[in-house]
Amino acid sequence: MPAPVTPHLAADTIIELVDRPDRPIVLIARRNPPYGWALPGGFVDVGERVETAAVREALEETGLSVRLRALLGCYSDPRRDPRGHTVSAVYVAEARGDPRAGDDARECGVFDPARLPPLAFDHARILEDYLRFRDDGRLPVPDAPGS
Repeated sequence: MPAPVTPHLAADTIIELVDRPDRPIVLIARRNPPYGWALPGGFVDVGERVETAAVREALEETGLSVRLRALLGCYSDPRRDPRGHTVSAVYVAEARGDPRAGDDARECGVFDPARLPPLAFDHARILEDYLRFRDDGRLPVPDAPGS
């Protein structure tokens, strides 16, 4: 039986800088298309746990060692990534220190999560869910199929 064709799997991380007032978050300016500001993240390697990929990608793109706090959710809209169908597990994490751009990041920025630049992919939607989680601790409810 041939292997099924499935979406790509990615892990993204919302990094809160807990050593700064009001816990700003870290975004990267993407070095490769699609360009724009985005959450640090990338594809999960074969044989790698999703959580490990989230921590690895955060370190590679921001230079920050993160501690994962929560799985915010899985985002799977087939239209979320213009390169093709990609499912992303998005984690909320914390870190300390000064981010520095590396790997696929052209630049790192520290932002108030309520005042963000235009974002790539569906990261504006993800950060709306994050702000609700940050305010009241409730995880987002997934959209019903077909909605």
